[in-house]
Amino acid sequence: MDTETFPNMQLYQFGYCAIFAKGMSPGELLSRAAGAPVQPTAVSRAEAETITMLGDDITEDDLPGLDADALREAGLLEGHNTLLRAGSHGDWSFVIEAETTYLAADAVLSAISHGTAALSLRETESGSTWIAYAENGDILNSFDPLYTDTDYGKNPDRLEQLTGYRKAINNGERADAFTSAARTIQQQLHCAVPLEVDAAQLPAIGITDAG
Repeated sequence: MDTETFPNMQLYQFGYCAIFAKGMSPGELLSRAAGAPVQPTAVSRAEAETITMLGDDITEDDLPGLDADALREAGLLEGHNTLLRAGSHGDWSFVIEAETTYLAADAVLSAISHGTAALSLRETESGSTWIAYAENGDILNSFDPLYTDTDYGKNPDRLEQLTGYRKAINNGERADAFTSAARTIQQQLHCAVPLEVDAAQLPAIGITDAG
């Protein structure tokens, strides 16, 4: 696996939240994230950036080559402030949200993790970061990697037992705590979003009334 973590702030300069879920399809992951069945359509990262940038001003003419009816059905032509893209790599699927914070909600991570395991990685434009891990609907770990002694999950030792991420943090620079932890966790859990996978057209939806 590449030593970089994807997504990262080089790709998502205004921040992102990504959730990995083991053993489910991207479509199921999007439905769980949305809390209802969805009808996604495939868009690339560049096309998603166009949709997010234009917001309420988006029209089908801004996305030549894509099916306007499919975009509308997926909620991508309505000026929604949250766009979710999902894909898969290995045994894990992932869903990525740029800029906004819908996926950061505990309830979303909990819902996604029912019957499986789910990992959440978040970086904001201001530089704050967060890591959370859940199994079977319970958030076992939830922490700022700069302060690993303060974990708001139900089982603070679980992710350390699975991945040994604390050693990676302790052996690196404090400023690199998130990168060190995220890289180690992804390597040990075998979940990743390779650059070429993230750039390709992936199933996407728009979410209304996201906070």
